[in-house]
Formats: sequence, structure tokens, C-alpha cells
Amino acid sequence: MKRSTVLWITALVLGWSFDFLFWEHIPGINFAIFVVLCLGGGFLVLGMEGLKPAWKAFLLVVPILFFAAVTFNRQEPLTVFLAVVFVLLMMGTLSVTVLGGRWLLYSLSDYVARTFQLIGSMIARPIIFLVEKQAAPAEVDPAGRKAASRLAWKRLGAVLGGLLLALPVVAIFASLLASADLIFADRLGDFIDLFRLERLPEYILRGFLIAVIAYLLAGSILHAVQKSRDEKLLGLDKPLVPPFLGFTQAAIVLGAVVALFAVFVTIQFQYFFGGQANINLEGYTYAEYARRGFGELVAVAFFSLVLFLGLSGIVRREGRAQRGAFSGLGIAMVTLIGVMLVSAFQRLLLYEAAYGFSRLRAYTHVFMIWLGIVLAVVVVLDLLHRERQVALSVLLASIGFAASLALLNVDGFIVRQNVARTGELDVAYLVSLSDDAVPALGDAYRDPDLSRGRREAVGAALVCMRDGVLEDDEQDWQSFHLSNWRAEQALQSLDLDDYELVMDREAYFVITPSGEEYDCWDTYYD
Repeated sequence: MKRSTVLWITALVLGWSFDFLFWEHIPGINFAIFVVLCLGGGFLVLGMEGLKPAWKAFLLVVPILFFAAVTFNRQEPLTVFLAVVFVLLMMGTLSVTVLGGRWLLYSLSDYVARTFQLIGSMIARPIIFLVEKQAAPAEVDPAGRKAASRLAWKRLGAVLGGLLLALPVVAIFASLLASADLIFADRLGDFIDLFRLERLPEYILRGFLIAVIAYLLAGSILHAVQKSRDEKLLGLDKPLVPPFLGFTQAAIVLGAVVALFAVFVTIQFQYFFGGQANINLEGYTYAEYARRGFGELVAVAFFSLVLFLGLSGIVRREGRAQRGAFSGLGIAMVTLIGVMLVSAFQRLLLYEAAYGFSRLRAYTHVFMIWLGIVLAVVVVLDLLHRERQVALSVLLASIGFAASLALLNVDGFIVRQNVARTGELDVAYLVSLSDDAVPALGDAYRDPDLSRGRREAVGAALVCMRDGVLEDDEQDWQSFHLSNWRAEQALQSLDLDDYELVMDREAYFVITPSGEEYDCWDTYYD
């Protein structure tokens, strides 16, 4: 079989598998299966071409498979969104580096340039490939090609004749078997329904979708085969943008920022770290002071990172003294930002102690940790003159952030923290969480140390969520989701018969065994 034939068959099979896995099926295990099929198809074509992937490229397969598994293991929206984004990002990176394996040395410019190159290949390369094949010199003489063409038409005619003879025979046996077995008759009826003319527009749309997916995947595979070995790194020998800003100007900018941060941190020590009494003297409650600050402090830390990276790329540093002074200012800035992040972290903990955890607050907790790590690493790389590795550090930190959310199980974490804290439990907010929260709610419901009132509130949340969880279980296998399966198992192991669920147009609430009522509708929770 010709190698080009293998490419197109692989692309068409992947396009059909996309239709089979996703058409009229909600996301579940289908995404992970499709990712594995795409990886297998790409490596198959490379093998047929006699090409051996670089071992460093295989390092990308690990996060690809991990995040593909996350998509059917978690249902919390941001966790799933980031998992899909990083699967696509890593697979795109694999396509552009599979033979060269130099992705560990990519700068931000390399990632941007190669992304546009890959997009261009997905759009244009299949057409270029077909044109080049047509223009290639023939491997056989005209007489040989004519004989081969006659032989091909003869074989096609034989196949069509065989199909015409087989159709009436198969139809007779199928009708007899359908009469003998009702289940087979139903399946046969479903198969015949596929050929109903009223479904023709659907088949045209699905066929077009299959063709588009196959075309784009063929372009991605062709890029991997033809372009992923030649990896000329941008700015490796000569910077893309030569440093043009004088050291004095840059030092003044960084020095002014450091001075501002120092004043702010001093006030932080005086008021925030000094305790509640100091804040009350200024007319603020402790909770008001905490709520107002943590988002802004995280934003300041993020833009400080952008500022330092920007200045580091454009400032002229002549001699060890200037390089040391610039790095020293960077260290001072990062140290002060570290204090600010600790302050933001404490503000967030204080606010959560008063009002409980939410998704946004959980995201912010994890993000602040990884942001602090990135800031420290960036300054260290600047000291070591390894600025090219900043992009890799940011990429790894981003992967770490997304992986942390997946491993943490954000919705389960929220349940555990909110059930454990004192104060009123917001049942409606717990109900708004995904199936990831149900096992944690089940564990809390079975906890013998939980007070009766708390236990009934948790039970009310479970009753509110029960119908949605069990309805999701009726999906086809393509939509199978481990999170839903775990939630179903947790609910089936609990005795919730004493709870009454009231549902009508104006009410949706649960009555607990002691007579308490808990609303199932979600409330605003920032």
C-alpha cells in the first residue's frame, strides 16, 4: 500500500471516528478515545514513512494522556476546559517538534510562530501534497498504466456484481432472522432507518464534518512528517528585538515600582498583619478589608511578572555591575511581591472563614502558589542568563496549575471545606456543583461526628442532586463519565428515603426528616 494512501485512509478513519464518538453524544470518555486514536494514527503514518520520533517529543505524550483522562474523570468546568486546552496545545506542539524534539528550547516567539505555521499547514498542506503527487513523474510506462487501469476497473466491476448478487440473498435471510428474534428485528429496523431520505440533510452535514476533520488532521500529520525536523529557533543566535532601552531608564522604572511595593508592604505589616483592631480604627471591618484586596494583589503580582519580563528583554545591560543591579532590583521586587501574595493568601483565608469556599476562591488559592513559583524562577533564570527558558517555565507552571485543579478535585474540596467550617451551610450552592462533589457529600453524610442539623443539610443537597445524576447515567457509552459513575455509586449507597423532594413550577426544595426546608435553587456566590 502506498504511503500516501495510508495517510488519507488514516485521516478519513479519524474523521469518521470523530463523527461516531461525538455526534449526538455529550462529552465523556469519547474525547480521550479520540485523542488516543489521533496519536496512534499520527505515529502510524510516521512509521510507514520510516521516520523515528525524537525521544524528547515523547515527553509531550505524558501530559496529553493525563489531561485526556481528566476530561472524563472531572466535570468541574474550569478543570475540564483547561484539560482540553492543554491537550490541544500539547498535541499541536507534538506535531511541530516530533522529529526534531527541540521544544524544550522554544521561546515565546517560537511557540507563536510555530502555531501559525501549523495552522497554515492544516489549511494548505493537504492541497499542496496532492498537487505534488500529481506533478510527480510516473513510475511506470503509459502502456503499463493503461493495463493497470483496466485491471482496476475489472476488479471494481467484479465487486459491484458480487454486491448485487448478495443483496437479495442477505435480504431474505435477514427477514427470516428478524421474524425469529424481536431484538434482532429492532436492530435491523434501526439500520434500515439510516437510509430514510428525510435524514439526507443530516448525512450531508455529517459527511461534510468528517471531510473537514479528516482534511485538518491530514494537514497536521503532513506538517509533522515534512516540517517538524527542521527546527530553527528564533532569536537563538541574534535577538528578534535588539535591546534598545538604556539601563538608567529601566532601573528608574524598576526602582520606582520596588519603592511603591515597599511602602505598600509596610502598610500591610502595620494594618493587616497587625490584627483586626488596627483595621477597625480606620473604619473597616476585618472581612471588608480582606474581601477588597486579594484579587487586586494577585493582579499586581501578575503584571509585575509581565513588567519584569518585558524590561529584561529590551534593556541594555553593559558589564557585570549593571547586570547585577538589574537582577538585584528584580529580586527585591519578587521578595516584596511574595509578601503581598502571602497577604492576599491570608485575606482569602479570612474571607473563606467568614463566607465559605467557592470555585473562584479555590482557583485563586492554587493560582497564587504557581504564580509565586513562576516569579521566583524567572528571577533565577535572569541571574543565570537563561532567559530562553522562561517560556518553558511558564508553560510548565501553567500545566502545573491545571494539573493541580484536576488532582485537587475543586468541587469535592469545596464540599469538604464548607462542611467542616462553622456557620450556615449554603445547600443551594452545593447543589450547583458538578458530580465531582457527590462522593465528598456522601462521605460527609456518613460521618458519625457530623451534627444532626449539618447532616440533614448535606442530605438535602444530595437529594436535590440525585435526579440529575441518575439521568446522566442513561447516556450512551461514548458519553460515559467516571465522575457521574462515582456519583451514582455514592448515591446508591445512601439511605435518603426520609427526605421529601418538592418540585413544581414555583418551588424546588427538600424537606428533611426533622421538618427543615432547604431550597435547591442556586444563589449568587462570588
